[in-house]
Amino acid sequence: MKRILALLLCAALIVALAACGDNGQPSGTGDSGQPSDAGSGGQPSDAGSGGQPSDTGGDDGLSAANIKVGFVHITDPSDMGYTYNHDLGTQAMQQALGLRDDQIINKFNIEEGAGAETAIRELVEAGCSVIFATSFGFENYLLEVAAEYPEIVFCHATGYQAAGSGLPNVHNYFVAIYEARYLAGIAAGLKTETNQLGYVAAFPFAEVISGYTAFYLGAKSVNPDVTMEVMYTNSWHDPPREAQFTQALIDRGADVISHHSDSTAAATTAEANGVWQVGYNADMIPAAPQASLVSARANWGIYITLVVERVLSGGTIPVDWCEGYAEGAVFLSPLNDDIVAPGTAEAIESARQAILSGFQVFSGPLTGEGVDYGGNPVFLDLKEGEFFAESAEQSAPSFNFIVPGVTVVG
Repeated sequence: MKRILALLLCAALIVALAACGDNGQPSGTGDSGQPSDAGSGGQPSDAGSGGQPSDTGGDDGLSAANIKVGFVHITDPSDMGYTYNHDLGTQAMQQALGLRDDQIINKFNIEEGAGAETAIRELVEAGCSVIFATSFGFENYLLEVAAEYPEIVFCHATGYQAAGSGLPNVHNYFVAIYEARYLAGIAAGLKTETNQLGYVAAFPFAEVISGYTAFYLGAKSVNPDVTMEVMYTNSWHDPPREAQFTQALIDRGADVISHHSDSTAAATTAEANGVWQVGYNADMIPAAPQASLVSARANWGIYITLVVERVLSGGTIPVDWCEGYAEGAVFLSPLNDDIVAPGTAEAIESARQAILSGFQVFSGPLTGEGVDYGGNPVFLDLKEGEFFAESAEQSAPSFNFIVPGVTVVG
């Protein structure tokens, strides 16, 4: 899953006024089938980030009784992380549309290489009318197969190439997870006693940097003295390394840990050390009841259901789709009331209302340093009243600046 560092930064300093989608009704994911604090609205929306919806066409003989839907995942739901959460979206779609188990074909534990192309082709041969590939490194393989099968709809999470591919049957999608990260950061900022946070990050890619910056900004909004150290594992799923880096950050003084990685290792390591943790993708209280404060999560069921409905109806699917907190596409797991700091729920609710009213997470005054596509240094310098409109032009995150107060240590 090799992300191109600083992808999309050619537009990084453009301040836009676009948001991340129109209101839509979540089809519902989460451990209980619904987000714990999702917004409300109408039906899933056509809106997304960038580009115009493209036509899917439609097969007159296709119905909910015979459609087959395929998925390619880098791990499996036992990771209790990204694939677990994405699979909840699949289940929500299946329940909403009444599909049988044999109409859902999952390819789990597919590495990002030639095996991805093989898995996608196997889904084509199995008769899938729509195929979702959920890891960044699958995109090039998906594009190659999609060019050969224009009658099949292909959807790729976290990628960026659909709009420029010239393939009307290819689509990119993501969620505005940075909004939930910001709210989760508030719990960390109020809880820390050392004023030092630690963050176990997968790769130095915009998707990850956007997330941990939002987390830090949320913490700083309630605790101006807080700082954060970041360590990269260079893997999306490596529990031993995640545990090792969590321990290293704790040893350096962090007493609240968060992460962009696909296991519960950060949570359980934090608990073993008597410190606290903010999770990602799953409610981690069961794994670390004395450490886990809250988790930032995505509701993938909204998009997956929308796409399958449109394939069945011959409707349109956005080339790029990204929705956020207002639409229920991102949400927080329940707070761990036994251990969060007093006032946490109230502070998060206040910030949540601000986001629903149009508050932008990456608002000025804010400075930062990054690297553009060619490896050249670029700088962020937002003034009061300006903001960086993440995912306004396309679904994939593009915020790739290290802001003051955040230090990458490994």
